[in-house]
Amino acid sequence: MVESDNVPDRPVTNTEWKCSECGGNRFIRDYETGERVCINCGYVIEEKIEDRGPEWRAFNNEQREKRVRVGAPLTFTIHDKGLSTIIDWRDRDTYGKSLPQNERAKVYRLRKWQQRSRVSNATERNLAFALSELSKMSSALNLPKNILETASVIYRKAVNLQLIRGRSIQGVTSAAIYMACRQCGVARTLDDVAQVSLVGRKEIGRSYRFMIKELNAFVPPSAASQYISRFSNQLGLVGNAETIAIRILAIAKSLRLTSGRGPLGIAAAATYIASTLVNDRRTQRELAEQANVTEVTIRNRYKELIERLSITIRL
Repeated sequence: MVESDNVPDRPVTNTEWKCSECGGNRFIRDYETGERVCINCGYVIEEKIEDRGPEWRAFNNEQREKRVRVGAPLTFTIHDKGLSTIIDWRDRDTYGKSLPQNERAKVYRLRKWQQRSRVSNATERNLAFALSELSKMSSALNLPKNILETASVIYRKAVNLQLIRGRSIQGVTSAAIYMACRQCGVARTLDDVAQVSLVGRKEIGRSYRFMIKELNAFVPPSAASQYISRFSNQLGLVGNAETIAIRILAIAKSLRLTSGRGPLGIAAAATYIASTLVNDRRTQRELAEQANVTEVTIRNRYKELIERLSITIRL
């Protein structure tokens, strides 16, 4: 019977060993002294036991992957999930010395064939190119790592269901990035994704709707509060302006003023009201440029919030 290293006080029955004093076969392992003791009579049958487990503790999978020292964790952002190895481009040995000329030629050929073996078929070539495009767009949009991982999983699902046929890789990868942002609650619009993509907004939207339908994925609607922090940072507003804008949106949502309204427009209007209340004024044109909406939209949402929430603005 295999003993559990996670429960040091648990008695273990082992039919291979017997206590020489009482003949019992139930033992307990003492991790502090490194001994195995008979539970019946207390006789020490083994001592100086080696602890072969790690010296660190982990309480979930994320901590376990970060603290393990036997290689990088698995990742969906690489076509082979990071399981393969690479040959370094520097022609040096393990001691840091330069390789002789004949060894350099050998290493060059090995490096070339190793790169070819990593991408062996059309599916892996597609994944390798698409995941590199995802990494570029994620870096250009300043997205966190979990967004890139989620987008990579979405694209892999599309490849497995053969949804890529007849569609451009750039369009599907851009749609995967946008879908990952929506699922994880990160404020990015189709226009933002289109700016760092090689395809237009219309094609990204078409691919996005197609993938939503075929993958049967749930994507929550965009919340106006997700854009408050973005607008406040881009405009350089004071800290309490963001807090007031979020509170205005919360009250407006409770009164159902946000229903049927675009999240960008109402978030820009709340930010404009908050900047006015804290005497850190920004013009409606500045908000319109950041939110990519018209000034008329901000003006209409501004009037609705002022009237329904009874907010007094001092000019």
